[in-house]
Amino acid sequence: MDVTRRRFMAGMATVATAAAVPALAQGRRPTTASPAAPPRDDRTDLTPRQALQRLIDGNREFLNDVPAKAPVGSRRRLEIAREQTPFAAYVTCSDSRVPPELLFGRGLGELFIIRNAGNTLDTVAQGSVEFAVAELGTPLVVVMGHQRCGAVKAAAAVVQENKVFPGAIGKMIEPIVPAVLSVRGQAGDLVENAVRANVRRVVHELRTTSEPMLLEPQRAGKVMVVGAYYFLDTGRVDFFDVPAER
Repeated sequence: MDVTRRRFMAGMATVATAAAVPALAQGRRPTTASPAAPPRDDRTDLTPRQALQRLIDGNREFLNDVPAKAPVGSRRRLEIAREQTPFAAYVTCSDSRVPPELLFGRGLGELFIIRNAGNTLDTVAQGSVEFAVAELGTPLVVVMGHQRCGAVKAAAAVVQENKVFPGAIGKMIEPIVPAVLSVRGQAGDLVENAVRANVRRVVHELRTTSEPMLLEPQRAGKVMVVGAYYFLDTGRVDFFDVPAER
């Protein structure tokens, strides 16, 4: 070993010894890395029906113009920076008039929201719901359509007028067409009937054809999937297709 290399190695040994002295002086073994943080289990303790009631109460306050009390400031942001604990997973439309947090007076980290035009259930949406339930412990899944939904209206145009939409829009509304067909000929407005039928279709799919990670908690009563309809004109959310209490 040449002189230069011997001097370098001796210097590195001195630095390592100096770094270890403070730890030894405090009765600790020197370490090169911080220990891993223990796993956290901050899942909500709300039952599915308690979670649903929280949404119902929040929408009632929204209708009465009661200022939202849900935490949204810097303190809350820091509280959830490392871990999220949403009490509901929400599958709803991308429509700008349908913001779930505002409709229910909820704050940061309370709703796990999956949005797309027509609140359909593709692979991404279903995987997101399963993630919310299996990984985050979310006890409630809501599928919500809304009054005068543009995506459902487009699907109705396909059925009634054989209309063709450009780009990916046609593929996007394909899953809604069966809902339109199922209510064709019923009394009332075709689009509004189809909105509810589309919600029921997605709810049924989440209850029957999902992975065990979503089906088993439902059978055990730990998770509930419900449908909802939002009235643009009034701001009211109507929850329907709610499972009977056991």
